[in-house]
Amino acid sequence: MEAKGRVFKYGDNVDTDVIIPARYLAIQDKKELASHCMEDIDKDFIGRVKTGDIMVAGRNFGCGSSREHAPMVIKEAGVSCVIAETFARIFFRNAINIGLPIIECREASEGIKPGDEVEIDFDTGIIRDVTEGRSYQGTPFPEFMQRIINAGGLVSYINEEQ
Repeated sequence: MEAKGRVFKYGDNVDTDVIIPARYLAIQDKKELASHCMEDIDKDFIGRVKTGDIMVAGRNFGCGSSREHAPMVIKEAGVSCVIAETFARIFFRNAINIGLPIIECREASEGIKPGDEVEIDFDTGIIRDVTEGRSYQGTPFPEFMQRIINAGGLVSYINEEQ
């Protein structure tokens, strides 16, 4: 499994209230909800993001509340992967549960710049910054987690296994 896209970059401690502001949580339609993704930190994000693009952030990405809405709107907005130095544990779990690929790598978090083109090989954990010609070794997913992500999330994975 691979991802390839242009980078949107954010800093440390991007919390779930910034990823999807609480004032929109009553919206039931996923596409409409995703249209508000990142708007409190990056008003132009939804207008610029393309399917396959990648988010890169610093430490503790997804901290805050435990809502699954945060990784869901990122995925629904078209982001193919989030790379961060570290993820808040509940966000990490929720991302896997809904099938959003995430990968931890401090060096990539620090070295990749906004707008860079990046390729990620989830089998090996290798992150390649095509723009800068650099490679980084991220933490690859264990095989069972890759199967969950490939299935589109935990519920789909369980349904496939039955």
